[in-house]
Amino acid sequence: MGTFDAGDLLGIDELLSGEDLAVRETVRRWVGERVLPGVAGWYEAGELPQVRELARELGAIGALGMSLEGYGCAGASAVQYGLACLELEAGDSGIRSLVSVQGSLAMYAIHRFGSEEQKREWLPRMASGEVIGCFGLTEPDHGSDPGSMRTYAKRDGADWVLNGRKMWITNGSVAGVAVVWAQTEAGVRGFVVPTDTDGFSAPEIKHKWSLRASVTSELVMDDVRLPADAVLPEVVGLKGPLSCLSHARYGIVWGAMGAARACFETAVEYAKTREQFGRPIGGFQLTQAKLADMAVELHKGVLLAHHLGRRMDAGRLRPEQVSFGKLNNVREAIEICRTSRTILGANGISLEYPVMRHATNLESVLTYEGTVEMHQLVLGKALTGLDAFR
Repeated sequence: MGTFDAGDLLGIDELLSGEDLAVRETVRRWVGERVLPGVAGWYEAGELPQVRELARELGAIGALGMSLEGYGCAGASAVQYGLACLELEAGDSGIRSLVSVQGSLAMYAIHRFGSEEQKREWLPRMASGEVIGCFGLTEPDHGSDPGSMRTYAKRDGADWVLNGRKMWITNGSVAGVAVVWAQTEAGVRGFVVPTDTDGFSAPEIKHKWSLRASVTSELVMDDVRLPADAVLPEVVGLKGPLSCLSHARYGIVWGAMGAARACFETAVEYAKTREQFGRPIGGFQLTQAKLADMAVELHKGVLLAHHLGRRMDAGRLRPEQVSFGKLNNVREAIEICRTSRTILGANGISLEYPVMRHATNLESVLTYEGTVEMHQLVLGKALTGLDAFR
């Protein structure tokens, strides 16, 4: 029967190859050395110091655009990318967001829809972390309804002139390139915008109580003049940005389980050592019931993520299945964090432990890249054949 592993209740590691495990260990080791020692302080200060240095280190271990082929990208499997997201978010959601926006949104958009010249110009430098990218879709008044975006690009001779605002943009203030989606006479188009272009600015958003160890910005485009070849040539319409979002949401399915794992493991260790009424609280039935329920949801979530990863690797993953994964795993991760907080009691709100930090981060993860309601409606449409979005 083999030895029972309390850290791998379902034996999921047996489904992983040696290469999968090596990728996971590389990212876990980097998080342990470069994120965990400082992240509580970064969170408390509301900053992500040395973000460009961190990006270059992530590029060096192949974590940026890692599931893309060519142009300096690692060409890793979807499962390996997912394992990396889990380990990164076990450190902090802000670090996973940095990697996700870089690879699954900005780089993915250029890789899938860009010209050969755009790919050669940007992707190698983004894969190495030399250039950080951001992805401009959400607007101040149009979050879940990107089709109503007001950002607009007009032709002026051979050029494009871009005007508009984007909001809640990860990496914006430190990005060297932005992929910005805008209305045009022909429909929604994507534009590759160097951030040093005249008329482009990215003021950082302050006073956040979630994702505090992350750079979040507004993008402002005031008569930004771009050459004709700035447009992504291979897509017109919302299918462009939405396909990028689906790729990024897949990473969240894994990442949320990293935050959950960090809180669960903290609760288990705390329950073994914290004594009340003369014995460790882990010996009480109510505490063990909480731990058991948390373990069930954690390992079910990882198994779900693994299943979706195998489907992606086989080219069979559908957007509805990604919505299934994000809806379930983020919701359950938040519940695991909250239950862990109850086990730690008052200590659960201290930054000495990661629980409250992960819990507040997940409140953002719950609604970004598709709110709970949007994913429920995606599944509702799939189940009934009826469109309830409008």
